[in-house]
Amino acid sequence: MKWTEDRGGNVEDRRGLGGGAVVGGGLGTLIIAAIIFFLGGNPSSILNSSTSSQNYTEKRELSENDKKIGEMVDMMGKWNIITWEQIFRENGMNYVKPTIVLFENTTQSGCGVAESSMGPFYCPADQTVYMDMSFFNELQQRFGAKVTEFTIAYVLAHEVGHHVQTLLGTTQKVDALRRSGRYSEADMNRVSVATELQADFYAGVWAKRTDSREGILEPGDIESAISAAEAVGDDNIQRRAQGYVNQESFTHGSSAQRKEWFMKGYNTGDIRQGDTFNQLLK
Repeated sequence: MKWTEDRGGNVEDRRGLGGGAVVGGGLGTLIIAAIIFFLGGNPSSILNSSTSSQNYTEKRELSENDKKIGEMVDMMGKWNIITWEQIFRENGMNYVKPTIVLFENTTQSGCGVAESSMGPFYCPADQTVYMDMSFFNELQQRFGAKVTEFTIAYVLAHEVGHHVQTLLGTTQKVDALRRSGRYSEADMNRVSVATELQADFYAGVWAKRTDSREGILEPGDIESAISAAEAVGDDNIQRRAQGYVNQESFTHGSSAQRKEWFMKGYNTGDIRQGDTFNQLLK
């Protein structure tokens, strides 16, 4: 992935600050929950239902590598801002950029306490993306994804896709369906899959539009994004975690679906082609 001089200025780096927070449950439970909720879940329900414990981190100086990672995420943040401002403007709308928080171990979010093993997520309450970069080690070592710089760009673009859904009102509509109590768990799982696959589609649109403008892609970049998308498909996660697949419990989509919708976004570059709800909820 090629770097540019773009910087967004919307990254809040909490790494190295130290401190403590009350977090829930053991690491084993959180790792499974993390992957299930990875790329778009709301972590508060998991944390609120588990046993509390203390998790403290020491203050430390950021290394040169830490600073480079922060700079890279700031660059990616700016790419997202420019691309989505263009897309919204083309459709007669105004884009409001999200905040991106980098943290270690635990931090406070508008959706509750964020914990590193839960993976990157977007919180609509404060319109912020939360990322602990150590998660990408888990993604590679435990789930077999090929992790590159563009893997990180894809994950961030997916989370910004959830921000786009919030700006367009999709998130609020899905939440209203959930709170209505009129739909079964299986029905809401299907809605959740449509929501997540649309965020994958938006990530593909972002990749296409950003590369057309900036020329950031290098050989293997798209393949690394697909590798990450497939690694966190519900079928792959369930097969690794429990040895079998239960499609009715899918919340994010299969590996094949995640690849399909990311590539549809990338191949079309057209936000209007991403109505996963009509496609999947017939």
